[in-house]
Amino acid sequence: MTVLAREAPETASEAQMSLPVLDEVLWEAWKAMKLPEGFHAEIVEGFIEVSPTGRSSHGMIINQLREHLVAYLADSDHASFQEMNVMHGLTVWIPDLYIAPRDIASCFTPDGLGVEASAVALVAEMVSPSHRDRTRDRVRKRRDYARAGIPIYVIIDDYDDLGTVTMLSDPRPDEASYAAEHRVPYGTSLTIPEGPAKGFVIGESITGPLRTRG
Repeated sequence: MTVLAREAPETASEAQMSLPVLDEVLWEAWKAMKLPEGFHAEIVEGFIEVSPTGRSSHGMIINQLREHLVAYLADSDHASFQEMNVMHGLTVWIPDLYIAPRDIASCFTPDGLGVEASAVALVAEMVSPSHRDRTRDRVRKRRDYARAGIPIYVIIDDYDDLGTVTMLSDPRPDEASYAAEHRVPYGTSLTIPEGPAKGFVIGESITGPLRTRG
């Protein structure tokens, strides 16, 4: 559910004066939250959102992806991570998976609350089932990750046709968009084009065989 959101000011002058203050209020509210086990909170485009941990099918694909990345990055100075905050200013995400330097402590924010987005080479999200969650992962996080300049965003989507993997690259922070997009069905190979995981293939071994309509 959406817990708290800042309202957009009505005029440009109001925006210049109030948005930093409202963002700070949102930030303080996020830091003060106490959540039950199995839930986490993110700040995405001016909203605090609380979500449960992923269901079994969600976790299976993400863990398959991570296991393959562990082997692929074994001799690299980067590694794959889960369950840690990624921070960009007063924005906070908890990606299903991301790639960052193996010495992750060197990338922590000064307050120690998370990892600097500037250190992240790739994020991957498994789309959740509700309409609101789908919009968050497909649209709102896409814009936020682009604003942060994260080089590659991988969206694994059980709810797009029979399942798709979309890879977004070449971020344009000023436009909150990615210039390049490649989308393939589950079971079709998609190769990471750059960064520490360059050449890594997301395909049938991770998402399962190509699905067809009966």
